[in-house]
Amino acid sequence: MTKDRQIMVVDRATLFAKGYFQGFAPAGYLDYYHIILDNYYYESRDLVETKPALKQPIAYCVILNKDNSRVFAYQRSTKDGHYEEKRLRGKWSWGIGGHIDKIDLEGKDPITTSMLREIQEETTITTYDDPEVLGYINDDISEVGQVHFGLLFLIKTHENNIKPRDKEIAWGGFLELAELEDIYSANEASVETWSGISLISIRELLSKNKNA
Repeated sequence: MTKDRQIMVVDRATLFAKGYFQGFAPAGYLDYYHIILDNYYYESRDLVETKPALKQPIAYCVILNKDNSRVFAYQRSTKDGHYEEKRLRGKWSWGIGGHIDKIDLEGKDPITTSMLREIQEETTITTYDDPEVLGYINDDISEVGQVHFGLLFLIKTHENNIKPRDKEIAWGGFLELAELEDIYSANEASVETWSGISLISIRELLSKNKNA
C-alpha cells in the first residue's frame, strides 16, 4: 500500500443526516447507497484511518450458492506480512470487500465496480447473477467500524468450488448457515464484526428462500 493511496470517504454528518443506526439496517430503511454516491470524495487512507468524522464506504459482498443455500466463508491469515490490517488477522468472515479506490471511477458506479473488482481479486468465481443490496452495516462500537460503513451486497451463483486467490486468506469454501452460526457462537471474537452483524440478513434471506 502506498502512503498516498486515495480512498472514497463521506462525511459522517452527511451520511447520517436523515437517520442513524447501529448494527444492521435493511435496504429499505434509508437509501444510503445514493447518499454516498451524491456526496463522496477521496482522501489519503493514512489520514482517515483515525478520523471517525469521516466514513469509508466498503462494498461488502456475501456469495451464496443458490442450489444448496451455502455461503462462501473464509479465514484470514495470521502470518505477518500476509494481511495488512492487523486488527483483523486470523478472523473468520463471509463477506468480500475492500476500500473504494479511484480506479473504481472507471466504472459507471464506483461502489459496485469496487465490489466486483474485489471478488475477482480475492476469489475464483467466474459466473454469477447481478448483485443486489441487502442492507447496510454500521458498527461504531469497534475501532475498525468507527471509520467504515458497509453496503451489504448479495451475489448468487451456481458455482460450488470457489477458492480464495489472495494469500491473505488462509482457507475458503462454502459452509451451511448452521456452520456459520456455530463458528460465531463458539467464539464471537474470532469472527469479523461485520460478518457477525450480517448473519441477521443472511438468516432472513435463507428463511425466505426455504419458505418460497
